[in-house]
Amino acid sequence: MSRVGKQIIELPEKVEYSRQGKVVTIKGPLGTLSRELNSQIEITQDGKNLSFKPTKLNVDTNALWGTVAAHIRNMILGVTKGYEKKLVIEGVGYRAALAGTKLTFNLGLSHPIEMPIPTGIKVAVDKGNMTINGIDKDLVGQFAANIRDLKKPEPYKGKGIHYEGEVIRRKEGKKVTA
Repeated sequence: MSRVGKQIIELPEKVEYSRQGKVVTIKGPLGTLSRELNSQIEITQDGKNLSFKPTKLNVDTNALWGTVAAHIRNMILGVTKGYEKKLVIEGVGYRAALAGTKLTFNLGLSHPIEMPIPTGIKVAVDKGNMTINGIDKDLVGQFAANIRDLKKPEPYKGKGIHYEGEVIRRKEGKKVTA
């Protein structure tokens, strides 16, 4: 039995839910999100409440039960509040620049790295800080992870790209013995 799947989700004001076959659509003040979900989980709407129940109980549907509920909850939060990730760029000469729908990074390599910004995502760059906003949690998180993968923080000086508030385990450098 899924503890997350058993919880009833209440739809906030100005949020609409619709389902056509496997595709679930959530419409809210910030936009519309659609996602194809497994049809083995039955979603019932009772006024402004959504409840989830598997069509038959087995190992697969039990695993999907809470996952489907979490996806719906994330979609509702996305169309009402949105999601945000903050990245910090540390290092001498490391910088990012926003040019239209592309981000250009100078990360100590022999060439600048260009990365296109996916549709539905807004990026703000301010000196060593970068803010990524959007309504789709998966898209915002994946784009932030792709940016972080360009230059992960190294353990000796901490140079690189990391999430705001992320703890970087620092190593001690070589010691000189006399």
